[in-house]
Amino acid sequence: MDKVFKALADPTRRQLLDLLHSDNGQTLSALCEHMAMTRQAVTQHLQLLEQAQLVAVIWQGREKLHYLNPVPLHEVYERWICTFERSRLSALHALKQRLEGDQDDET
Repeated sequence: MDKVFKALADPTRRQLLDLLHSDNGQTLSALCEHMAMTRQAVTQHLQLLEQAQLVAVIWQGREKLHYLNPVPLHEVYERWICTFERSRLSALHALKQRLEGDQDDET
């Protein structure tokens, strides 16, 4: 999970993930068209995303296609976001019941 957080910490890598989210299965050349950096720099960012398993690569003939792998992001969501969300949702549900109960008492 540390590799995922490290990969997500960089805005360039987040931009690459956004590009793959909007159009999955892109070549390095296609991704470079949207980036203001050298092909080598984009390659290095993609390698970090691959190491974090956020990007999967499939060779199609001579082309290397990059695909977004949402599984590590889901694991972060389940471990960190969902856990904190549960308590908030429980509190909102309790508040809703209390407010609805107060309305029932008034009628």
